[in-house]
Amino acid sequence: MAATQLTLLAQLVGQQETAIVADWLAGLRASGALQTGRIKETELQLQCTQFLEQFRTALAEDQPDINAQAFGGARSLPNELSRSRAMQGFTPRETASFIFSLKQPLFNGLSRAPNINAEQLAQLIWEATLIIDALGLYTVDVYQKAREELIVRQQREISELSTPVVKLWDGVLALPLIGTLDSERTQVVMESLLQSIVDQGAEIAIIDITGVPTVDTLTAQHLLKTIAAARLMGADCIVSGIRPQIAQTMVHLGVELNVISKATLADAFAVALRRMNRAVVAVKPSVATHTTEQRG
Repeated sequence: MAATQLTLLAQLVGQQETAIVADWLAGLRASGALQTGRIKETELQLQCTQFLEQFRTALAEDQPDINAQAFGGARSLPNELSRSRAMQGFTPRETASFIFSLKQPLFNGLSRAPNINAEQLAQLIWEATLIIDALGLYTVDVYQKAREELIVRQQREISELSTPVVKLWDGVLALPLIGTLDSERTQVVMESLLQSIVDQGAEIAIIDITGVPTVDTLTAQHLLKTIAAARLMGADCIVSGIRPQIAQTMVHLGVELNVISKATLADAFAVALRRMNRAVVAVKPSVATHTTEQRG
């Protein structure tokens, strides 16, 4: 694209800037951009004004490539806007429409410019459209990356919350697992358990897999890694919650955990207490309490 065309386009945008912003804002309002209540009209108007100014400045630099340094300012607002809207729950369509909806107001503004023939107008509109399309696609890319980062962070947080280490007794910890075990989650589980063993000085760790839907060879390997790491820290492990279906699957696959296993967490806890020479006994009511209850 010739430099004179870019310069002319920048000049025409500057001359029609107020009208273009007003037309752009009206179009966004009509499309329902303000109906969600997640953004106010004053904020949207400021975004339109800032972007159009940065867009005009970039055009004046005679550079049509949006990846060039001249478009640094014009990229910064869509970058920030896409990331913030991804966090706020906007859809990709709502986010990208901010840029793409500039086409009609820009066309209207250029059409009002004097001393521009039809051929020049068509060329200017075409070149402006190419740049807007590129910026719109850039906005979608940034939005997608922001959403992926958000999802990964949420998955990590959920994984940490779904693997709590519970103190059942002095020296006895329980790790209830819920959901599927993969390599990343196994690492979180292992770190959480080992740190709790150190902090609590635990001698026995009960790994409860009642909430694990299936146990295949890979899941068993992850369990074995966790058990081996706990043993290196000086804590014996007991696995509980092995249902009949899971037991059959493990036998069929030839998986051996080489660790004491129990059907329920209560059974595993009883084993842990016996190992520590502890027992839970029923408290007999005192004579005074028994007499009072009879009188009552």
